[in-house]
Amino acid sequence: MNHIKLNGISVQDIPHKGSGLVVTEQSTSSLLLSVPKDLVLSIENIWIFAKADKQLREVLEAMGDYAKTPRGAILIFLIMQITHTTASSEPSKLGVSNPFTSYIRFLPSTIPIPTFWSADERLMLVGTSLEAALEAKLDSLNREFWSLRNATSSIPWCKQIWWDTKCGILSFDDWKLVDAIYRSRALDLPGTGHAMVPCVDFANHASGDATVALYDTDADGNAVLLLRDGKSVGVNDEITITYGDEKGASEMLFSYGFLEETMTSARELYLDLEIPDDDPLRMAKKHVSRAAPGFRLFSHGDSVGWEGPFVWLLCVNEEDGLEFKLLQSNDGEKELRVFWNDREISDVSGLESLLQADWKWDVFQLRAAVTLRDRIAQQLSALENCRFDRVDGSSALEGSTQIAQSARKLRKLEATLMSQACEMFENKIKTELITSDVVKHYLEFDETQQEDHFS
Repeated sequence: MNHIKLNGISVQDIPHKGSGLVVTEQSTSSLLLSVPKDLVLSIENIWIFAKADKQLREVLEAMGDYAKTPRGAILIFLIMQITHTTASSEPSKLGVSNPFTSYIRFLPSTIPIPTFWSADERLMLVGTSLEAALEAKLDSLNREFWSLRNATSSIPWCKQIWWDTKCGILSFDDWKLVDAIYRSRALDLPGTGHAMVPCVDFANHASGDATVALYDTDADGNAVLLLRDGKSVGVNDEITITYGDEKGASEMLFSYGFLEETMTSARELYLDLEIPDDDPLRMAKKHVSRAAPGFRLFSHGDSVGWEGPFVWLLCVNEEDGLEFKLLQSNDGEKELRVFWNDREISDVSGLESLLQADWKWDVFQLRAAVTLRDRIAQQLSALENCRFDRVDGSSALEGSTQIAQSARKLRKLEATLMSQACEMFENKIKTELITSDVVKHYLEFDETQQEDHFS
């Protein structure tokens, strides 16, 4: 890492934050830090390293398509570096040292993000949007870990060093650690994509006007850290970047393990949705939908907005014009296709625009509003009424630890956003949709149809 150039800054310990970048000398240049392109931990560089590292190449190739993604390649590289530096069985012969070997040693061995929280600490997330997200993440990491084990168990050194029942050194916690390192330190570097950039990744987060610097790529492909236009810093000032001002409280806590003291809004949250069991098209809808089965709530000025293509699929049925047909494709295979009023829909995410053109659009909006209001109210009730009793009778939310403080703040911010959303949908239903002539006509017609059916 000797070729990294720090211009008047250094990595220092910062109280309550861990390591960070601090100004040590006054400079007139906007360039704070430069990292040569071959020291950027990107998927391209990892496969270059693999040409000279047989063991790394074996694992990458064994993992197939997974290793052809930036995250997959970087996690594999990190687990190899940890193995290289900790394996008790001739570690010098396992893997090849590279510029990142010493860098990995400087990274923290524990990262306080929710995937490492204890069972008692995870209790504090009950009722928040992060509860389901964390459970899904842990399940995903477990599947990845077993995929790694199954794919590499036939490689002799992996079988001995990683998976031996008596002395194997690799555990699920190791896989959680490399995932945590990646999520808390990876950047979306212009011209490169998702990558880890040594030293730049020591910069802590600050949002809005408190953000001092930004990362970019120069004309030679090197990663650079630059002072933002209009910003100035003095000796002992901290250099901060933004991890994403638009990220919601749940995502910030999920990926980085903290919430800013200045954060006053949850910004956004995601809730899942289930197609009712009594929906006759339930299985067909689940089969054709590529959209995430839920919706996103987000702050929109003084109001609340939402988005979720899945909602519209959930809210219409056969009597409205939705139809599924099992047709033969060009290769002779049978496939399920979806139609709206006899018009084929290639992508269900475009259903909303078709519904808007239908005379029953207000009816569909009413169904969606009721569905969303009820789902949000259900989540809000779970958030406000759940208990956090430990085995000893104490509350998991008690205490002044950073984890407890962050959990309490997340709960408060998400409760506020969901309360605003419930109120918004209730007002829309009562003052706009129920009073619509289209809705009145539809409900009267539907009531007549039911009377005729039972007469």
